[in-house]
Amino acid sequence: MSSKRSSESRDLHATLVSEVIDALRADQSDTARRLVQALHSADIADLLEHVSYEERERLVEALREGFDPKILAELDDAVAERVIDQLGPAHVAEAVASMETDDAVDVVETLDAEVQQAVLEPLSPVHRTLIEEGLSYPEDSAGRLMQRQVVAVPEDWSIGQTIDYLRDTNDLPTDFFDLFLVDPEHRPIGSIPLSRVLRTPRGVALTDIMRSEIRVIPADMDQEEVAFLFRQRDLISAPVVDADGRLLGVITVDDIVDVIHEEHEEDIMGLAGVGTEDDRFRAIGDTIRSRFLWLMIHLVAAFAASAIISLFAGTIEELVALAILMPIVATMGGTAGIQALTVVVRAIAVKELTATNALRSIRKEIIVSSLNGLLFGVLIGGLAWAWFGSPALGGVIALATVINLLTAGLTGSMLPIILQRAGFDPAIASSALLTSVTDVVGFYTFLALAAVMLL
Repeated sequence: MSSKRSSESRDLHATLVSEVIDALRADQSDTARRLVQALHSADIADLLEHVSYEERERLVEALREGFDPKILAELDDAVAERVIDQLGPAHVAEAVASMETDDAVDVVETLDAEVQQAVLEPLSPVHRTLIEEGLSYPEDSAGRLMQRQVVAVPEDWSIGQTIDYLRDTNDLPTDFFDLFLVDPEHRPIGSIPLSRVLRTPRGVALTDIMRSEIRVIPADMDQEEVAFLFRQRDLISAPVVDADGRLLGVITVDDIVDVIHEEHEEDIMGLAGVGTEDDRFRAIGDTIRSRFLWLMIHLVAAFAASAIISLFAGTIEELVALAILMPIVATMGGTAGIQALTVVVRAIAVKELTATNALRSIRKEIIVSSLNGLLFGVLIGGLAWAWFGSPALGGVIALATVINLLTAGLTGSMLPIILQRAGFDPAIASSALLTSVTDVVGFYTFLALAAVMLL
């Protein structure tokens, strides 16, 4: 799409949002409903997230009659919870009843136990059982992610029998990409793309055109592992099986796109110490609590750095230039550490860092940080020499820069690996610890060298 077209689309969206907000503020519900009724459910969800709390309530009321169930599946969890509270259990139950099981589980799992019961009770026994079974699997697992409606056919069928079955059966998924062949024990033995079924003569046996090398996914597999498999194998869909290998459901690529976005968001938010949810929609009290711990960790790190500085109070008093130059060493170390940390955390997230290449990655980051330390050490040392007219001071800060960047590269590359193997999320825990190390090492090295070489 050209930049002009993109600009026009953004302008149109901004204009529509303004028109909807104006209609809501003027208490013109019919106008607001008319403006949004032709939008895709994802666009309506975006609109509900863009407007204020009061405007969202008015818009939900305007859309209550004929509310599109797909909107709930597209909303941020915090916003969806408020919209569900406003719609009421009976209305939400109607919405859930028309959803695919994976979307229904995604919506119901965010509800409190009492609300869950109120929403599930009016559903048909079959639909309720499917949702409850989905909720029984661990959070963020393949079992939670999968769609229970799956097209499974016996391995001894022909193309003709399969096509007749697809045409005559009413309870098939709305959209599907692959058919799965199952043995008498309902274990998947192969898959066939729907396009291949449509292009093959009726008399051909399914086993003649099936793909026997299929990647089955255990129901308890973490969704990050599932996303990795889809990326590695270029999958469109994959069967989910229980502990005995029996087919339970299917995961499709549209669900994996959501997982990738969710995991990426968690890592970005975790690195900044602001939790794993979108802070824009959380209550102020929840946001304060989620950030307080990380601020406290950084406060402890700051006091540790201050304690190091206090050990050299006399040195700083005799040479004020040290106080002026100290932030440079700490800042350079912190930046180099974050660079190494980001590369390694990203490699861990996409499963590119393994036991066989971890040492090679650490070695590379150490070499890169060391060489950058030498280059910037010479640059910073020369500038300090020119600024204060002291070659010895330039040499001290140059050496301190080299040591701190080397430490930053080593710590930034090793820390995520150590935390992961200890069972912690490296994206969440690494940044605060890295800052502590680079600050303490930077200040101590610079001031200790100054005390020895300058005084």
